[in-house]
Amino acid sequence: MMTCKEIVANLDNYIVGQAKAKRAVAIALRNRYRRSQLPKEVSDEITPKNIILKGPTGVGKTEIARRLAKLVNAPFVKVEATKYTEVGYVGRDVESMVRDLVEASIRIVRKEFNDKIAAKAKTVVDKKITDILYPLKKANKPEDMDTEVFRAKFYEEYNAGVYDNDPIDVEVKEQPKQINIMEGIGAEINIGQLVDGMMRAPRKLKKMPVSRARDMLMNEECDKMIDPETLNKEAIYRAEQEGIIFIDEIDKIAASAKKSGGGQDVSREGVQRDILPIVEGSVVNTKYGVIHTDYILFIAAGAFHISSVSDLIPELQGRFPIQVELNSLTKDDFKKILTIPQNAITTQYQELLKVDNIDLEFTDDAIEAIASLAVAENETSENIGARRLQTIMETLLEDVSFNASSNNPMFKLTIDKAFVTSTMKELIHTHDFKKYVL
Repeated sequence: MMTCKEIVANLDNYIVGQAKAKRAVAIALRNRYRRSQLPKEVSDEITPKNIILKGPTGVGKTEIARRLAKLVNAPFVKVEATKYTEVGYVGRDVESMVRDLVEASIRIVRKEFNDKIAAKAKTVVDKKITDILYPLKKANKPEDMDTEVFRAKFYEEYNAGVYDNDPIDVEVKEQPKQINIMEGIGAEINIGQLVDGMMRAPRKLKKMPVSRARDMLMNEECDKMIDPETLNKEAIYRAEQEGIIFIDEIDKIAASAKKSGGGQDVSREGVQRDILPIVEGSVVNTKYGVIHTDYILFIAAGAFHISSVSDLIPELQGRFPIQVELNSLTKDDFKKILTIPQNAITTQYQELLKVDNIDLEFTDDAIEAIASLAVAENETSENIGARRLQTIMETLLEDVSFNASSNNPMFKLTIDKAFVTSTMKELIHTHDFKKYVL
């Protein structure tokens, strides 16, 4: 129910720049809410306006789609167009992307259902565990301690987690081996589910810590309390009405046969034609039920260095009416990426090394130097966008990470320009040398 401006503001917490792309996905998400408020006879006629994001690798295409889905807890799946092959060839069929989306929806809905019944299930599970654990502890009860006092102390310590690492023998359901066969021909047939459905799964006595036993028994109790038909129905509905499928590397199947003289591109066009009915709206059979793809939001992305969007077959182009070009990252963008997002890479390293008693601090001139290195590397070698920062940061802090230990006292380490220059001198020298190479 967020407005477009609120959606963009939330995306700004994680992704630097790319205002046009953020606006496009925000409008698409807000239109879903608007559609849900309309009468059914009107809403049935309104389909999502699918989006193509064009731009080099590492500029935020995937992250925008992933964060968008996470923002509203929508079922989301990322697939790569190159993983699919034309029907009749070896490879995954395009309908598997829809089945993957339903699986993602099942996980979301199951968690929501579990959260609702968690308190009730925990009561049952705690009784099962304490019935096993209490006699073991009582056997070692001090003779001078009153039984009721001991019992009260036992439950107090159990609830405080004192016994979480104690091993107990608990009877749990043995998980059947999951083997999927006939994937891609309608719905998958799952051997494990068939066996589990035809006969009661065998139970087995296992020794495990109390904490693990609690988790396993909680899953079992929740499964007993949840109606599978209700779960599947809700998950299918969520996937249909709220699902987002992100198709990456769509440019890799866009090269036209007339440019390369046929051959491999015939198969690429076949994949496009297989994807077309999924995007247009079709019915896909899954092991959880039938799903209609008419209202799923599709976001495609690609660098489009060699090919262009116009190289896609016209019918598929028409199903992606919104095309947004993302900008290459500048030095200022790299500086912001290093410091502004909630999950900034500098923050990640600070938290990681804090575990080994290193208090890491980055100065402004260090951020400037790292950003300059990232720009220079992307210009002189392959442009991999923000992913270049991962390479530089890992090299920069390699010795620090290797020598760090939690046995050492807390130590404050300041990363300044001099530290960056000293550590990365070979890379900097290479860039300086390349200036004089024609």
